[in-house]
Amino acid sequence: METTKQDLEILFEKTADYVETKANLLKLQAVDKTADVVSSLVLILIAAVIFSVVFFILNIGLALWIGYLLGKTFYGFFILAGFYTIVGLSIYFLKGKFLKANLSNLIIKKLLN
Repeated sequence: METTKQDLEILFEKTADYVETKANLLKLQAVDKTADVVSSLVLILIAAVIFSVVFFILNIGLALWIGYLLGKTFYGFFILAGFYTIVGLSIYFLKGKFLKANLSNLIIKKLLN
């Protein structure tokens, strides 16, 4: 009877240790996945900022050049603004849902890997 009682105590201790270890493992896995997603998003954000600055400077140069060709500097800016308005509206109405779904799938894939 004494050995059965000791065996049960050992079993309960091992079960408690297992549950604690499993909980710690789940916490560490959650931290790992969160760190992976956040680092990926930060990297994308940094690349987007750099790309935006380069794109902005190129657009200023292009607008000035178009304006120079047309004789008035502000014509170039109006032409580019109109062009990007048309492009933006086209993307929004034609591919907006497609882009949103792809971004959602990318985040889900990162979380589940």
